[in-house]
Amino acid sequence: MTTLLVLTNLPDRPAAEDLARALVEARLAACVNILPACHSIYRWQGVLETADEVPLWIKTTSERYPALQAAIRNRHPYALPEVIALPVVQGLPDYLAWVARETRIPD
Repeated sequence: MTTLLVLTNLPDRPAAEDLARALVEARLAACVNILPACHSIYRWQGVLETADEVPLWIKTTSERYPALQAAIRNRHPYALPEVIALPVVQGLPDYLAWVARETRIPD
């Protein structure tokens, strides 16, 4: 089982907190960091856009990723949310074990 760092952005702080809380309560994430707002510039449907967004760093496992991705898609206000999963190739073993424990599917 691999630990993952999943990145997404929400349009505002309340939406970010709602999603973060739902993911942790459902044990899809061990921890979600809500970062300070950032300003994004991107092309959407052929038009250059800008938006203030709130980034989330979500810690989970490869085992829980499919359900996490589905939960983000279901709760996210964007038509096409950014959901990027990066494998954690090294880390404090006790921390990585904690992520695995906190995302384990309850019996």
